[in-house]
Order: sequence, then structure tokens, then C-alpha cells
Amino acid sequence: MLEKITNTFSDITRTLSGKSKITEKNIEETVEQIKMALLEADVNLRVVRRFVNATIEEAKGEKVLRAVNPGQQFTKIIYDRIVKLLGDTKVDLQLKGPDTQSVILLLGLQGAGKTTAAHKLAARLTKNGRKPLLVACDLVRPAAIEQLKQLGEKIGVPVYLEEGAKDAVKVAKNGISYAKKNGIDTIIIDTAGRLQIDESMMKELVDVKKAVDPVETILVADSMTGQNAVDIAKSFDEQLGLSGVILTKFDSDARGGAALSLKSITGKPILFIGTGEKTEDFEPFHPERIASRILGMGDIVSLVEKAQETVDIEEAKKLEQKMARNEFTLDDMLAQFESVGKMGNLSSLMEMIPGLAGQLDPSKLDMSGIAHQKAIIQSMTKKERANHLIIGPGRRKRIAQGSGTSVAEVNKLLKQFEKTKLTMKKLTRNKGMQSKLMQQFGGMSGGGMGGLGGLGDLSKLGDLSKLAGKFGKF
Repeated sequence: MLEKITNTFSDITRTLSGKSKITEKNIEETVEQIKMALLEADVNLRVVRRFVNATIEEAKGEKVLRAVNPGQQFTKIIYDRIVKLLGDTKVDLQLKGPDTQSVILLLGLQGAGKTTAAHKLAARLTKNGRKPLLVACDLVRPAAIEQLKQLGEKIGVPVYLEEGAKDAVKVAKNGISYAKKNGIDTIIIDTAGRLQIDESMMKELVDVKKAVDPVETILVADSMTGQNAVDIAKSFDEQLGLSGVILTKFDSDARGGAALSLKSITGKPILFIGTGEKTEDFEPFHPERIASRILGMGDIVSLVEKAQETVDIEEAKKLEQKMARNEFTLDDMLAQFESVGKMGNLSSLMEMIPGLAGQLDPSKLDMSGIAHQKAIIQSMTKKERANHLIIGPGRRKRIAQGSGTSVAEVNKLLKQFEKTKLTMKKLTRNKGMQSKLMQQFGGMSGGGMGGLGGLGDLSKLGDLSKLAGKFGKF
């Protein structure tokens, strides 16, 4: 979503970093570029003015002009201002203890992704040890109840619904009673939306809120609506008193004005962002990490967290031992491909790697590569996966036909497998190389080297930017 503004800010920071001296003229020229970038990103005009004035005021201080490396210090000033714009620090849900019920009320216009956000939030809370219940109070949109029911089944979270119900307040109350009887500590209420704000919708939401007394009243807003999302947030907050916002479609090609304006205009924090269609594409909003991405500095912490969420520690340790014994098989490689796939789309991962944000064209990434290689391995027999040496010309032709690929692609995969197997064997025996790699990943520990086995020839990685090539070649 922030691709265009990231490109502009990346260019600015690179230019500044190369300067040995920052003058008032440099500052004015740079700030003008920043102003245009923010306006093009559909950031609120009042927010842009505040940002620009504060940056100029701070940058023109004597301390900055006399600094040892003024270019880097000016970049730091810009970073700090963006973090402040986004909300300073991450804000957590204010839930009660597990012995007391916590009600989360989700609001939003129709089409903002409220129902999808409800199930993603429920899945995240389940991982955190909570026992959530989804309550279907959207009695207006056709199939809304059925959608929530299916999403709840998908993640193993119960859904309270009343077929044919007309009174949302009654359904919400009954849902809370159901939760009490079944030992459920967190209730997520999915309410009705409209194509636009109207009096009847607001009255219903006000009545529901009074009836359930939520600890969190969260607006689900569509990032793609830009400044309109900010106006919607103001309207909902005035009548219902919001505690925070969930921004959906953060992976879209929207210009980013909503994310950069919301906190300043409404005073309400962004709690989570939806980054894709999958259940796991749902992240807590970290202002400092998003600011880092905007400036092209990447977000290595979030990348490591994604890896840790998808890599099973015990399985990774077993895999590390297998590689050390030279027992790494094609089945293991298949598992690695699946682990990488669970981390999200490749373009989003690239944005988290320092130096790559805004530098890659997502259309040039080979998104289908992993799927092809998985298909090739899945077309092999168990014996072939266990011992690739038995895969001769005849078997390669059969595998190519079965996977819908070519013999050349099968050959390429087998060569990559042999190279990976050899490299990972060396890597597990070279403690110095492991230490260097772990430093590049921000100190990720506990998962061994097994969780990275499918990334190819990792021993030749001199820096994290080369990791992009490994993803792009899959």
C-alpha cells in the first residue's frame, strides 16, 4: 500500500545519507519533496502541514547542523516524525482477565472487511490463549451469518447465530449469555454495516453497545478509501466512542493516506492491519516498524516473527539433525516450501528486508515458482522422495507429466535440491557461519537451521538483500 511513498522516502534518505553537510537549502528542498509525497499519498492537508513545520523546526536546530553525520541525523528526524504521525507506540487490546468476560464490538461500513477481520482477530486471540466466541449480529447483509459461520468453522472457533432473527440487540445479549454458560472469555460481535452512514444503522449500533458494554469498540476501515476512512472514523467516534481501528486491505495499491492520517485526526490508534486474504494475514500495528518500512529500512523484526510463527521448533531441530547426518530428503524440502508459503506473499516479505522496500517490482517476482516445485515433488513416489538418486530419465519424464511441468524443470529442482543438501550439511557443521546468519536475522534463536532449509544456498548470503534473490528464484 505504501509503495509509492516508500519509493520517494527511500530516494530522500539515500540522498541525505550521502551528504557531509546539511544546509537550510538542503532542508527546504527535502521537506518540499516530503510534502509532495505525503499529499500524493492522500494524507490529510492539516497533517501534512504539521509534519512539515515540525520537521523544519527540528532540522534547523544548531545541534543538527553541527552533527558529525547530519545526513543520518536528518533521516532520524524524519523517522521520528513519521512514528509520531502513526501513533508513537503499539497499542494492545485492553482485555479483562480470563475469569472475566471481555466483549469486543466491531463496527464499520459494508464492504470494509468486518466479518473477515472478526475471524482473523478470533484466530489471533486463540493463539494467545483466549477462548473467543463470534456473535453474528449482522442481520442486514445477505449471507453475512453464513459467512461468519464458515469462517468460524475454519479456525475452530464457535459462532453464536440465530437464523431469521431481526433484533441485533437481542442476539448480542443471547450471545453473551451463551458465552457465560460455556466458559468463553472473549466475545467478538460482528455488527451490520451499510453502504454509507445512516441514522438507523447508528441507532442500532448505539443500542447494541449499551446492551453489551464492550471493553473495545473497534472500527474496521478499508485502507483503499483513503481520506474517506478518516472521515468515517470521525463520524463513528462522535456517536459511539471508538477505542481503536483495524485497517483492512493494507496489501492493496492504495496510497496510504488513511494510515498516515488516522491517529492525528481522530486520536484513535490503529490496532491491527489486514495484509492479505488468509487468516494469518493479520498483524498488530507497530508504528515504528511501519515507519521503518516507509523509509526503505525494512522490518526485520516482523520478518523474524513471521518465521517463528510458521516454523515448528521441534520439527526444525529434527530437520537440523537430519541435515547434519546428510539425511535431508525431498519431503523435507517440500515442508520448507510450505513453511515459506505460510509466511505470506513474497512481495510483502521483500518489503521487510532492509534495502529492498520500494526497490522491487512485485510483478517481476516469480510467485508461481514455489507452487511448481511443490507440484514436482508431490508427483514423486515415496521412494523417489526418500532417495532422489533413483530418479532416472524415465521417472523424470513421468514426474514432469504428472506435475504439468517440463523435464528441464524437474532437472533444475533436483540440482537445486543437491546443492541445498550439500550447503545445509556444511552450514550445520560450521558454527561461525551459523552465528553470522543468525546475526543477520536479528538474533532469531531456538529454531535451529532447519527452519531455513528450503531457502537454497544460504552459505553464500553476504547480506539480507541477497535473500530476495533466493525468494525470487523459487
